[in-house]
Amino acid sequence: MKKPIPMEVELKLALAPEGPATLCNHPFLVSKPSHQHTLTNTYFDTPEGDLAKAHIALRLRKIDGKVLQTVKTAGQGGGGLSQRQEWEWQVPGHELDLVALAELPPFQGQLSSVLNTLAPQLSTDFTRRSWQLTDGLVNPGSTNQRSHIELVLDEGEIVSGGYSTPIREVELELKDGDPEALWALALTLSEQVPLRPSDSSKASRGNALSNQHWPLPEAHSPAEWLHRATLALDAYHDSQQASFLTDAQQALATLADHPALDADARTYAQALTGGLDTHGQPSTAYGNAALALAHRLAYQTELR
Repeated sequence: MKKPIPMEVELKLALAPEGPATLCNHPFLVSKPSHQHTLTNTYFDTPEGDLAKAHIALRLRKIDGKVLQTVKTAGQGGGGLSQRQEWEWQVPGHELDLVALAELPPFQGQLSSVLNTLAPQLSTDFTRRSWQLTDGLVNPGSTNQRSHIELVLDEGEIVSGGYSTPIREVELELKDGDPEALWALALTLSEQVPLRPSDSSKASRGNALSNQHWPLPEAHSPAEWLHRATLALDAYHDSQQASFLTDAQQALATLADHPALDADARTYAQALTGGLDTHGQPSTAYGNAALALAHRLAYQTELR
């Protein structure tokens, strides 16, 4: 079994319909080499959804003739940023490696009793274009230490419970260096690419789609209101229920008036209230302000 990777540090960005083409032509990426793969993913859970309730994702991924088994736990973050435990290793076929799974910390307690009831619950199939970025990624505050970021563009769909929804997102994963480099790169991209932070993993989106249920958390602090608005936008685009767009707009309005914001944060928050079109798609101004504000509020919210 592959040695566990303790933490995955990632920034997730949802794209407007024109976003993928604009991203690929961005000056920072257009001359850099990229690789394209087709990924077929199956997510597993019990019939009762025990893993989803524990905020754990378990999948088998087929890529380049190999099958990888991955476990991800609940994360900390918000505004698109997540830090979560992740284990991944290659398996010989299309069956779960239950022996290795039982050795992982998330399955040492109560979940140890559900291993034999795990079954496929949803699938995500998409094309992934990836860039390995190091040039121009000097860590903030450092003159020579560089970061390594993997940027991936995913386009495809989630299929779950007889429903489907598009995948059109960017993930920036920190392979080495300072997490500040993620924010710096995202802000650079947002100047030209219509995007917004997303706090919903593919697994959580699939579970909500299957159940046709998109719960929104209570909010009190600015970070919580931004998280609620972000989840409401995620829910709107997956459900096409107009009430979620209203929820997002109300959360953004509450955020803009929050007494705990300082002057700079309030300027960013106020820019968000007019930054979405009638279809809930972000302008570049929205994406830039959302990332700038999320950066200030990061690490304050438990992700679902």
